[in-house]
Amino acid sequence: MDKSALQIAGLVLCGIGLVGTCAVTGMPQWRVTAFIGNNIVVFETLWEGLWMNCYRQVNIRMQCKQYDSLLALTPDLQAGRALMCIAICLSFMSFLVAIIGMKCTNCGQDNERTKGIILLISGISFIISGIIVLIPVSWTANSIIRDFYNPLVNQSQKRELGDALYLGWATALVLVTGGIILCCFCSPKETKYNYSLPEKNHV
Repeated sequence: MDKSALQIAGLVLCGIGLVGTCAVTGMPQWRVTAFIGNNIVVFETLWEGLWMNCYRQVNIRMQCKQYDSLLALTPDLQAGRALMCIAICLSFMSFLVAIIGMKCTNCGQDNERTKGIILLISGISFIISGIIVLIPVSWTANSIIRDFYNPLVNQSQKRELGDALYLGWATALVLVTGGIILCCFCSPKETKYNYSLPEKNHV
C-alpha cells in the first residue's frame, strides 16, 4: 500500500477514535438498570453516566439530571471524568500534530525524516490516549461486575454494562491501532557511505 494512503488510513482511524472518545464521555449509558429479582419494574430504565443520570419510562420522555456535587461522586466517576477529559485533549492535539506530519501536507517541513518524527510523536500520543480511555472504562466495568455478583449489594442497586462501555473499548482499540500505524512512518536515520575507486599506480 502507498505510504500516503496508509497515513490517511491511520489518520482516519485516529479521527474516529477522537469522535468516539467525545461520544463516550458525554453518553449517560455507562451503567444501566439490571432487571433482576421481583422489585425492578421492567417499564423503567435508569442510566448513569459521568455527568448525569437519566430516568426513562415507557411512552414517557426521558428525564436527565446532572449530579449535584462533584465531591459526592464515587472515586471511579471522579477519575473517569478527569481521564476522559485528558484523553479528549490529548487526542485532539495529536490529531493536529498528525496533520502536520502527513506526507500529503506542506506545513513548512518537507524533510521526510522530520515528518516521520512528527508522526511518531503523534502516534505515541494516540496510543497513550487509547490507554487512558481504557482505564476508566475497564474500571467502571469491573466495579459493575463486582457489585452484580456481590450478595451484600441490594438488587435495586445492581447495574449492568452500558453501551458507553462497549463503545469505549472499541474507541481505545481504534486509537491504539491508528497510533501504531502512524508510528510506522518514523524511518531510522540513513547513513550515507561514499566509495571511491583506488588510484592506479603508473610505473
